[in-house]
Amino acid sequence: MFEANTVNRRRFMQTTTSAAAVMATSSAFAQGQSASIGPNDTINMALIGCGARGRNQVMPSFMELPGVKFTAVCDVNSINLEKGQQKAGGKSVKTYKDFRELLADKSIDAVIVATQAHWHVPIAVAACQAGKDVYVEKPLGNFIGEGKWLIEAAKKYDRIVQIGTQQHSMEHYRKAVEIIQSGKLGAISEVKVWDHTYWAPGRGNPADCDPPPELDWDFYVGPSPMQSYNPNIYYNYGYDWFRLSGGGHQVAWGVHHFDIVNWAMNVKYPKRVSAMGGHFAYQDNFEYPNTFDAVMEFGPGPVAENGFLLQYTMRMGSRRVRRSHAKCFYGTDATMVLDRSRISIAREPKTKKEQTDAGYLLSPEEEIVSSDDAFRHSQVFIDNIRNRTQPETDAQTGHYATNLGHLMNVSWEVGRSIEWDGEKETVVGDDEANKFVHKEYRDPWRLTV
Repeated sequence: MFEANTVNRRRFMQTTTSAAAVMATSSAFAQGQSASIGPNDTINMALIGCGARGRNQVMPSFMELPGVKFTAVCDVNSINLEKGQQKAGGKSVKTYKDFRELLADKSIDAVIVATQAHWHVPIAVAACQAGKDVYVEKPLGNFIGEGKWLIEAAKKYDRIVQIGTQQHSMEHYRKAVEIIQSGKLGAISEVKVWDHTYWAPGRGNPADCDPPPELDWDFYVGPSPMQSYNPNIYYNYGYDWFRLSGGGHQVAWGVHHFDIVNWAMNVKYPKRVSAMGGHFAYQDNFEYPNTFDAVMEFGPGPVAENGFLLQYTMRMGSRRVRRSHAKCFYGTDATMVLDRSRISIAREPKTKKEQTDAGYLLSPEEEIVSSDDAFRHSQVFIDNIRNRTQPETDAQTGHYATNLGHLMNVSWEVGRSIEWDGEKETVVGDDEANKFVHKEYRDPWRLTV
């Protein structure tokens, strides 16, 4: 256990005398052991975080799979907890307000962590220590330093940990990666990623107030700095837009894109980052911008031998275009646009005969349409539990994908470009920027692996 007000060491526990605050684990689990699950055994699962995403999307994707049963749910909001219980199967499903009590239940084999981002790593690490396999929603962590703790915990306790970047398991994304890495697009010099959504005129500026009686606000805030309750932090999808629990679309949505970019380009981290943004589309009390642009420079790698630029654009006041959340890989021979619906490839004409008065037109265009169902990523997790194999979207992959959005935010927070040492995970020569890389947990919450 480490001293108060430090986060360099890592075991998650609460040291107050209320709530018998330290979660104990058995000696077998402390060594990372677990009961063997056979190919025909039922996997008992639990949902931690019974909000709309957890109970209506993530959990149902597992309930459709054979050999999976939900036996417990957990939430600090009593209304969400009751809704989660009903969705999971009714009164026979056990309910918990405190995730530590749920994790002490040895009959549970695996958990889904579908809380807000600031709880993802602390709960996932505690689950590993309790001998549970973990499906943790994206993004991985609320600041860069957290991700490595889960990487270490998964390895130390021999747990299957999968991040909820579900498009990684869609077959047309795998095909896209094969095309990119084959060199058929030519030399790739830039990748552009965008998220265009229409939230105008915004969510307003409601006053701080008392939290609703069904919500344990102190427990919800958890390891983040305490602040007054505001409806926009908890409702209206506002949790992604406040420092307490999120990092804006560049983290919450961007992680999906960046997972694919890292995979396709076979990279982990950039060299330099520059970002800017503001509340240009509308005014509300969200802390992160509604209009945001960032550019990253990556060094030479196995796919882009000369390096490449990654550009990210996010607009929350833009009418939806045909492909509102997508990425584009610019090559010297062809350009690929990729999203959850399809791959589009436009070949670059190379001879003057193929030119028109308008210059080089992107034709002919080829498309590969997605045919994936919504349950593929969930099935991958269950298969890995039974086979004891690590998923492609493991803690390390999730860590690097999440970090790109966090690095953009670090640059935006300090208002200047930053140079990133990816091996040491530190901003070079910038003490102010590094304060956003590693943050302290609020007393009395502690993390140690």
